[in-house]
Amino acid sequence: MDGESCNRGSCTGTLEDGYCNVCGLAALRSSTTGQARQYSAERMTSPNSATSSQGTGRSSPITTGTGSSPLTNRSKGSRRTSPTSGRSSRKQLGAGLVSIPELPSTEPEKAIMLEAKVPENKRYCANCNNALKREKGFCSQCGQKYSFIASLQPNDLILDQYEVKGAIAYGGLGWIYLGFDKTLSRYVVLKGLLNTEDASSAAVAVAERQFLASVKHANIVGIYNFVKHGNEGFIVMEYVGGKTLKEIRKSRGALPPAEAIAYIHRILSAFSYLHQLGLVYCDFKPDNVMVEANDVKLIDMGGVRRIDDLSGDIYGTVGYSAPEAGEGPTVVSDLYTIGRTLAVLLTDIRGFSKEHLYSLPSPEEEPLFREQESLYRFLLKSTAENPDDRFQSADEMADQLIGVLREIVAIETNTPRPASSSLFGGDMLAIAVSSDFEPILADYHQLPIPTLDASDPAFNSLLNAGAISNPAKRVENLRQIVQKSPKSAEAMLRLANALIDTKVYTEAESVLAKVEEMDAWDWRILWYRGRSLMAQGKFQEAQTTFDQVYFDLPGELAPKLAIALAAERAHRYPFAIKMYELVCHTDPSYVTASFGLARCLLASGNRNGAVAALEQVPQSSSLFARSRVEIARTLINTKLNSPTGQELKDAGTAIETIAIEGMERYRLTKQVLETALDLLTTQAIAPISSLTILGKPLEERHLRQGLEQALRAMAHLATGNEKIQLVDEANRVRPKTLF
Repeated sequence: MDGESCNRGSCTGTLEDGYCNVCGLAALRSSTTGQARQYSAERMTSPNSATSSQGTGRSSPITTGTGSSPLTNRSKGSRRTSPTSGRSSRKQLGAGLVSIPELPSTEPEKAIMLEAKVPENKRYCANCNNALKREKGFCSQCGQKYSFIASLQPNDLILDQYEVKGAIAYGGLGWIYLGFDKTLSRYVVLKGLLNTEDASSAAVAVAERQFLASVKHANIVGIYNFVKHGNEGFIVMEYVGGKTLKEIRKSRGALPPAEAIAYIHRILSAFSYLHQLGLVYCDFKPDNVMVEANDVKLIDMGGVRRIDDLSGDIYGTVGYSAPEAGEGPTVVSDLYTIGRTLAVLLTDIRGFSKEHLYSLPSPEEEPLFREQESLYRFLLKSTAENPDDRFQSADEMADQLIGVLREIVAIETNTPRPASSSLFGGDMLAIAVSSDFEPILADYHQLPIPTLDASDPAFNSLLNAGAISNPAKRVENLRQIVQKSPKSAEAMLRLANALIDTKVYTEAESVLAKVEEMDAWDWRILWYRGRSLMAQGKFQEAQTTFDQVYFDLPGELAPKLAIALAAERAHRYPFAIKMYELVCHTDPSYVTASFGLARCLLASGNRNGAVAALEQVPQSSSLFARSRVEIARTLINTKLNSPTGQELKDAGTAIETIAIEGMERYRLTKQVLETALDLLTTQAIAPISSLTILGKPLEERHLRQGLEQALRAMAHLATGNEKIQLVDEANRVRPKTLF
């Protein structure tokens, strides 16, 4: 058929790929083909068009190293929210946690292509995704007119201001050119908006994109102007040198997690800004981020559109776009593309646009996901199939990502990377334990408490209620607050927490269920429910509940600490140790983790590891002295194996460093010397005169003298029967003499 004359009226054209090269119409046929699928590698149709025929289900249930899967379908409703401003502290690449090699800016004209030609294997119809062989013509499947030939040539002058230097890339909307602004003496980039035979359509396209002129952000390429040239519209943009993330990924392979996260975390501030303006980016991928010097920029604004625009074209890329993106892009569909981009920077995903089109490889398939569970959970939440299960704002996403980065950097460098949390209060151990020196055991009171939402209508009343020390009175006060502010989620959550403390578990669960009806995705419901289960001794159920909070907040330390506490109480020591270590390495100020880690390691027979865990408690902590006491107890513990003479000496040294006096010091001295004497008299250890314990050589006579002195000192401070018992005990242990 090609080469034949057009058979429509008096048209003088000839047929190319089944379409006339003059009138553009298909040859007359006896029948027509069905409408083509409206999705391509670079463009998705408007909401009224057909969407991708590919399924959106995961190929298999996704679980993590904990054996858990994220909660899905929490509610039949939706949690669609409007863009929120939130707070943001993203001021530098990697937030100062990781050093990124600077990339020098590229000399502009070095980016010009030697030959402006699109390879045949990258020629696809923008309308139906059909492969195309010619550089120009009509799609043989849907009839869409196309051209891969650059329409601007070097030295072309646009509006007597922009001199074209040459083509530098080919994108979804056509060729991208380097230009020079002769008025302001600076290089610019010209990106096509529309390539059509209709000049009026080009003018409309330019007018429709004028809103981009208001976009001003340090991490978004600057938009200078919008121009029409012939039948095309162009955005005139800032020239940015450096390399795209795609180029960096291609040249180096999978990037180190800390570096990849640094790039993505930084670009999230740009998305937060766009969303606040009511805009969505639509087509985020590694190609669209430029790394220059020590920062990153979004460089392609061609697909940006207003969130409430229900009629415009929707641009996206297969493998990056969210399952629902064809229905209309949203904030969460934007965030989905960010999660997919991070996954691509980190791993080689086989079947990226097929088996894993809307899913991630499992930890069994991808070693990195086994090693970095918090990162994997972050990616799972970012790319959840259900939009309501994803992060709901760029700021929320960034806060969790920086937490993941802190964890990764802390482990890689063996240097803590602490930071205050906006969601949880600090470590509760100092408040939860008594002031005496009894051994510290795992308890639900050690769980951090979520911070109050300052925007909640009952905020001030709840602050006052928190100061009520009597549990029963606090419950009554909170009931009154709930009655006055029935829409306050915080009031109900605090009431549930108070009911847990008074052991009224059934009512507490009933209150949590009411909050769940208001917002099934509120992670605080799971947090307080887990706290209730811990209080009831249902430790395995509590661990499962806290594990779901970990899915929601992969960058927070509190969920990991809660999982560890529950696992310890369930005697799952290896898993508890893993979670305690994550917390300890990242932020030693969570001393609950240090004490818990020591208990679990000692229960597993690792005395040295337990001591090392307790030594992580910083001197600035109010529980530093308590940690020295636990070190002494750990060193003299005989349940698993007998301590060595050196360990006995170290126990004594730990006590000597404690700034306490009186009965507590003498009691600890008694415990150490008693243990040493018992081991010596039972011949579990041999005497060593050169080794001293609390100033006494490791010999029976000297140990008895020291123990006698400690007992008599205790008797001096005691009264009544206790005094008599201590004197009798001192007489029994004193060294034998002739008189």
